[in-house]
This record gives sequence, structure tokens and C-alpha cells, in this order.
Amino acid sequence: MVVLPQPVTLDNHISLIPSYKPVPVPVLTSHSIPVVDLTDPEAKTRIVKACEEFGFFKVVNHGVRSELMTRLEQEAIGFFALPQSLKNQAGPPEPYGYGSKRIGPNGDVGWIEYLLLNANPQLSSPKTSAVFRQTPQIFREAVEEYMKEIKEVSCKLLEMMAEGLGIEPRDTLSKMLREEKSDSCLRLNHYPTAEEEAEKMVKVGFGEHTDPQIISVLRSNNTAGLQICVKDGSWVAVPPDHSSFFINVGDALQVMTNGRFKSVKHRVLADTRRSRVSMIYFGGPPLSQKIAPLSCLVPEQEDWLYKEFTWSQYKSSAYKSKLGDYRLGLFEKQPLLTHKTIV
Repeated sequence: MVVLPQPVTLDNHISLIPSYKPVPVPVLTSHSIPVVDLTDPEAKTRIVKACEEFGFFKVVNHGVRSELMTRLEQEAIGFFALPQSLKNQAGPPEPYGYGSKRIGPNGDVGWIEYLLLNANPQLSSPKTSAVFRQTPQIFREAVEEYMKEIKEVSCKLLEMMAEGLGIEPRDTLSKMLREEKSDSCLRLNHYPTAEEEAEKMVKVGFGEHTDPQIISVLRSNNTAGLQICVKDGSWVAVPPDHSSFFINVGDALQVMTNGRFKSVKHRVLADTRRSRVSMIYFGGPPLSQKIAPLSCLVPEQEDWLYKEFTWSQYKSSAYKSKLGDYRLGLFEKQPLLTHKTIV
């Protein structure tokens, strides 16, 4: 187990961080959380069902070496343990780089510090370079090796989704991540141990939101905090598992499946006993990629629930929104009004 140095202090804006009064939250057990074994011949069917019902599932037997995941976690912890003045040299995020408490440019805050790194070496990022200048070479090597393997896992999952949905060719979805100019990124989150508050209030680490990209692949240490919103609108806690990945359907994939797959709303609450470290790979298409319901799933445009847009347009719109906004609302097609003739 990797142990975080204590204490870690996040500066500024503490009073602005939202808190919740704890209420009993159901826990997704191993019997209720969708779990997909990638060696299972029925994996593609299970993936489709999980994406339809939850927009979320857990992956086991994924083939990524545990030592690679642990090494990146250790390197991330090493960065977050640096003096604040050194970490600040890699920020503020634009959107890549180091950030503390502020999540985006629109006033959202959380009990968190993070690194957002560009996953595509073809697209230069000064802030990503600044992060690597503040860290030893082994940090960059761990990041690049991890992103390479997680990209392959993401593509494999998208190809299994395509097979399960009957989409041809099989790489219709995955080729967007394999494109030379794919717009993917890696986020390393650190949620320090939260201070005890009056009336046992719980600090929000990362407020409720959906992920705008195609797919998100999350791995964390064994600290709890992740919750997802299920169909009836209630929140359920997801038990941590440092050896597995948790997959989120993103907004773009919801659009491409015309709403059949659901982009899952999720959040993280800070823990008062242990720090949480997570790493999330966001698989995104090239900026110029057109996003619309796939014609093989929805042959008639009149049946589309969403307008066509480019990933650049949606990314720009999402960046201007608040964290909890329903971003897809701007891109939904309005139903045609029928006019009855009055005699």
C-alpha cells in the first residue's frame, strides 16, 4: 500500500468549498455493480448492458500490470508532496497543468489538487512540459507508459462496445482515440484528508458532473469517496478497488449512441481519515471530429435526439459551463411542433 505524507494543506478558498450533511448512501456491492471480466466471451454483451443501465462499470482482468499502476501512483504522490511554491510553477491550469481547489474557470471549487496532462505528444502543451520540469525523469516515463497501456484498454473496450451494438467496422469508435491528433488527457487527482467539520459535514472533493469525452478510465487507491447517480436520481457509493478500472460513458458516446448509452453523473466526497489518489484517462476524438448519432444505429436523421457538432465545439461549450450543468442540453434537437387545422 502506498502511504501519503501527512499533513497536506490546500491553500485559499477553504470557506468556499461546498459540504454535505452526511445521509445514508447505499453502497454498490459486488453483486449490484456491473463487473466485466475482459477474458469472458460474453464481455461485450455485459458491457452494452452496463452502459445502458448505469453508464458505468468495473473492469477486471484488464491486462495492465499492477506495478505500472502503483508506480504512477507513487510518482503522483511525490509530486503532490512537493512544496506549494514548486507545484505552483506548473500552474495555473489552462486547462493543462497543476490546479488546487479551483475546478475550471467558472467558480467551481473542491477539496482537491490535481494535474491535468495532455495525452497526445503530437499536441504540445507548455503546462504539461512545466510539470515534467518539476519532476524526475521517472515521473514522465511512468506517465507515458501508463497512458500508452490505458489507451489500448480504452480502444479494446470501445471495440467490444461496437461489436455488442453491431456497429461496423469494429473500429468505428476506437479509431477516434487512435487518430494522430486525438484529444485525450490524463488527470491525476489528490484529495487530502479532510478536516473534521461542525455537525460532521463532509467536504466535496469534486462536485457532480458528467465527463464530456467518449470514455473515461479511472483507477484509484483504496480510499472511498466515488459516488454515481443511478436512474432514480439517488446517489450510491462505489467501493474502491485499486486493482481494477472503473469505466464512465462520456457525453460524446451518449450522443453517438443516440442516448442508448448514458453519460453517468458522478462525484467524489473527501474522506476525513485517508487521502484519495485517482488517475483518469479521458479518451477524446480529434478536435475536428464530427459527433452525431451513428447512421448504423439511427439511419434516419429525423430520429436523431442530438444535433451534429464537432468535438472542438462541444469542448469549448463544456469549458464555459459550470461543473454540474447539463451540457448536452444545448445540443439536443427540439421536437417538431405539429399544428392542427382548426375548422
